[in-house]
Amino acid sequence: MNMNMNMNDFIQDKNRISIQQEQEGKSKFPKNQWYVVGLSKELKDNLISRKVLNIPLIIFRNVEGKAVALEDRCCHRGMPLSSGTLENGQIRCGYHGLLYDGYGHCVEVPGQDRIPAKAKVKSYFLIEKQGIIWFWYSFDTEPNISDVPDYPYHEHPDYLYDGDVYHYQAPYQLIHDNLMDLSHLAYVHLKTIGGNAKIHMNAEMKVVQNEDQVIVKRHMFDSDPPPTYAMAYPFKSKIDRWQEIDFRVSHIRIWTGGIDAGSDSLENPDRNGFNMRGFHGITPETDETCHYFWTMATNPKQDRENIANVVIEQTRLTFDEDKIVIEDQFKNLKQFESTDMVGIHIDVGLVRARRMIESLI
Repeated sequence: MNMNMNMNDFIQDKNRISIQQEQEGKSKFPKNQWYVVGLSKELKDNLISRKVLNIPLIIFRNVEGKAVALEDRCCHRGMPLSSGTLENGQIRCGYHGLLYDGYGHCVEVPGQDRIPAKAKVKSYFLIEKQGIIWFWYSFDTEPNISDVPDYPYHEHPDYLYDGDVYHYQAPYQLIHDNLMDLSHLAYVHLKTIGGNAKIHMNAEMKVVQNEDQVIVKRHMFDSDPPPTYAMAYPFKSKIDRWQEIDFRVSHIRIWTGGIDAGSDSLENPDRNGFNMRGFHGITPETDETCHYFWTMATNPKQDRENIANVVIEQTRLTFDEDKIVIEDQFKNLKQFESTDMVGIHIDVGLVRARRMIESLI
């Protein structure tokens, strides 16, 4: 019994700390940012219980079909609203039946006509755009709708896309590290998007940083097309490959692909060939766990639906491999008192990304 009471006290203390941090404007994560909280395809006529940035949320569509988020707590006795039911765009608590609208206001108390003035829960600001649901994370700053990130490849007629959501037992910045360093492809993803290890490790690389982005460009000339590329595009023989990584605080955009060797400049922004445009929304759940929202858009020239489905499925297999690596890495890091790591030449991008995050906390 004492052990259970101690654990309950611990959980309550952690919740108090989170509330206190919010009241004081403190956070372990960059504030005043649009983070991904879901993909539109996830949210139909259903409830999504999801903790993001140490905030337990219940996400659903209101009476107008708009994505909304409330704190996952009934104001009556603290029952998770996610244990309740969705009724015509409103959510009914599964304990005593209080009914809440999409703004967090209690609109019905079973058995009584008067609704207490304080019967409401906190609501959060969401915007749904181009198949992505964005969550405004701030303690004191109103959102600017014009700042919601734009990702046109979910609407582009040349591209087909799909994606998924992964839950990681690892901190979000380990995924940043993985995506900012694509040299690992040659070792982790041999069956899909890998390639010659020597070419990967010696790729021509440029890193540019501005106020809110770190951009890494890697070019690999005269390469053999990896399995996914060869399956999806009729290359003649050798190819020139590119990997362009665009890091933002709340998400990463990665443009990869290949053209027949020597057929165009890799500096041409309108080059043709095989394109894969990956969207990677990495949102912290807690200090040690996170959500990974990904999509892959590609531009098949023929048999579009079939080839796009194969590319997306191979992308899924690739990310399955990454998940194993990153979670194993974190488990191992936790076994050692010191987590100091030795940097090598391929780490420039990820180091700058970490410094950017650090400067915002």
